[in-house]
Amino acid sequence: MSQNGGLNHSKPIDYLIHLAPLWYLPPLLQQLSPPYPKQIIAIGSTSVLTKQASTSHYEQQVVQKLLQAEQALADFATQKSIHWTLLRPTLIYAQQRDKNISQIARFIKRFGFFPLVGNGQGLRQPIHAEDIALACLAVLNNEASYNKAYNISGGETLNYQAMVTKIFSTLNRKPRFVTIPDKVLQLMLTSLRIIPRYHDLTPNMAQRMNQDLVFDHSTAQLDFGFSPRPFQPLT
Repeated sequence: MSQNGGLNHSKPIDYLIHLAPLWYLPPLLQQLSPPYPKQIIAIGSTSVLTKQASTSHYEQQVVQKLLQAEQALADFATQKSIHWTLLRPTLIYAQQRDKNISQIARFIKRFGFFPLVGNGQGLRQPIHAEDIALACLAVLNNEASYNKAYNISGGETLNYQAMVTKIFSTLNRKPRFVTIPDKVLQLMLTSLRIIPRYHDLTPNMAQRMNQDLVFDHSTAQLDFGFSPRPFQPLT
């Protein structure tokens, strides 16, 4: 990378692995010049699929940016005869630095309980960031993964309430849930968005607590031996 954030192309690039939000990739692709990389590996998100029906303007914008970036990657790579591989992970967590599991943990530590809509029975598959990194290495120079998009999920499927219960246990706290009407929790989430740390929260998150957001990763397992760990919160 150059000092201004662009690609320093003084040396040939054999492989490009893009880990930032996917919509930052297309402008970088335009800065590439021959000799082009042999392969581009990029991280997208299953949000491009799970949030397509969202009524949130913010989430719809995210979906559109992801869709456009996915298409830009495929188009550019095809035009330049570059192999590409797209990985779409599910709910990412890692070492208390993510905006998913760690955000739940911070809420629990601060308030001592966690709000639920209904029974929180929607299924989840949290995936550790290290398993995503290992997937990037596994598809590197792997012909079976060329010009494909993969949904990659965590190694354990559990419902939303069970997922949060595991976070309570990791924090050595007794699980305490407060059932809150959907509309009330939506209002709470909307109010929290005023705080910069919680800008990504949307009212639709409350509705999704009881929706299954699960993806089969058997193709990834077949093509490059993907084998994610079970859910280990805050690790």
